[in-house]
Amino acid sequence: MRIAVVGGTGLIGSQVVKELNAAGHEALPHSLSTGVDVVSGRGLDEAVAGAEVVVNLTNSPTFDEASLAFFRTSMDNLLAAAHRGGAGHFVILSIVGADRVPELDYYRAKVLQEQLLAAGPIPYSIVRATQFMEFVDAVLSWTSDGGTVRLPATPIQPIAAKDVAHAVAEVAAGAPLGGIRNVAGPEVFPLDELGRLTLSRKGDHRTVLTDPTAGMFAAVKGDVLTDTGARLAPTRYTDWLS
Repeated sequence: MRIAVVGGTGLIGSQVVKELNAAGHEALPHSLSTGVDVVSGRGLDEAVAGAEVVVNLTNSPTFDEASLAFFRTSMDNLLAAAHRGGAGHFVILSIVGADRVPELDYYRAKVLQEQLLAAGPIPYSIVRATQFMEFVDAVLSWTSDGGTVRLPATPIQPIAAKDVAHAVAEVAAGAPLGGIRNVAGPEVFPLDELGRLTLSRKGDHRTVLTDPTAGMFAAVKGDVLTDTGARLAPTRYTDWLS
């Protein structure tokens, strides 16, 4: 099967391409570095021409209100190009609970992306994943001040990027879902406890203070970013840290 992976050189995309090709498909990575621009439309028709499946793993360069314009423009361009190219399946990666955190611009942008896909002309699949283990260090850096890291106790269900890539590759190689598949890590942690565990395992002596007003996840109300009923990935956080 010929599969165009737009955003195919990034953290998830590169692993999706590798896994699909190992399974015998012809997965081709496309990104700005290969001359494909989802905002201007440059190179899109050539990238998706003849592809049976288009996987969109591009991401907004910012997490603020500008992300809404990015996803609207990029999805409009990609859907039009994929439709012209005759694709029969379009896949995107989104976030578990995105529709339950309207206070965050980026999450509203991801919901908009989902809506544009569902209203589009191509049979589709949406893979929603929980927070990536690879992003925990970045989350800690957002509210780090000297020897202290402030974090809310927001429940988080971290998943390894390799497990996300596997889920995306599996969906891309299958029939369109016409809906959403949730994938998540096998364990739920309060974010502040996850921070303490991470720092302890790394020999980092900073102190984590529980602060319900700290960082992006302070906008999350309640346990909305986890899903114990999702397809659970095998990688545990402590094993990933090791």
